[in-house]
Amino acid sequence: MSWQQTLNSTIDCMGIGLHSGRRVHLTLCPAPVDTGIVFIRTDLPEGQGIIPARWDLVVDTRLCTLMRNEHGATIGTVEHLMAALRGCGIDNAYVEVSAAEVPIMDGSSAPFIFLIECAGTRVQEKPRRVIRVLKEVSAVDGDKKVTLSPAPTSSFRAEIIYDNTALIRRQEGSLRLTDPASFKVEVSAARTFGFAHEVEQMRKAGLGLGGSLDNAVVIDGDHVLNEGGLRFQDEFIRHKILDAVGDLYLAGGQILGHYHGIRGGHGMNNAVLRALFADPANYRIEDAPVWQEELATVA
Repeated sequence: MSWQQTLNSTIDCMGIGLHSGRRVHLTLCPAPVDTGIVFIRTDLPEGQGIIPARWDLVVDTRLCTLMRNEHGATIGTVEHLMAALRGCGIDNAYVEVSAAEVPIMDGSSAPFIFLIECAGTRVQEKPRRVIRVLKEVSAVDGDKKVTLSPAPTSSFRAEIIYDNTALIRRQEGSLRLTDPASFKVEVSAARTFGFAHEVEQMRKAGLGLGGSLDNAVVIDGDHVLNEGGLRFQDEFIRHKILDAVGDLYLAGGQILGHYHGIRGGHGMNNAVLRALFADPANYRIEDAPVWQEELATVA
């Protein structure tokens, strides 16, 4: 679909903040054309909690992707919801949140996909604006590297290496975002993951207070502590791709290009967006091509 889309109706849910442990009320609302994705903190005075989903507002990527506006208001753990919105082709939406972080739900994008499908989508009568990668750009930090290169569609490839557990070792995966079904089926249910010793360290630092086996895969040595084990044999790399989809949607639109991440993460994903937008010669913002059958559908 080359036309902009929004939600057909408003829908909400309750969940737990991964780091605060607080209950969070989330509401997804339709928005006019060219709005983009905009977060609104409902617990703050009117006007102070408006945070557009933009790469240049990202200020922290250590444990999640966190943004801050000019008033100092922040919103964190946005990546799983952003991935779901991108996967479902939602261009414009208001996201009302009653706290400083999006609820973690089950640690994947699947619950947000469910909400979006329940609300339905509505085609808007204006072509979608896309960001076409014209030149290859990279972000490098030691053995970590993330690259964006020219490609006719949105595609992702990622590699991770964990020498400290035989459960992962080396995993590779790829995704082509050719239609909403590809994201939903291939990666949306893959959960965030961490190691048991990291959980203890986070809680001692007052973080991860809402984390549990209900919303994250926890690894202890070469074993998964979650009852039922993994949803996919390669759930770890699938989740890394999910994170990349969400982080890159902070570009302000769909990117037409190929993402390749080696030991990537939120920080590297934001760094490659900064590299892309550092030079106007690296990209072009254009209307997505509209086919004749789509014109008939919208009409």
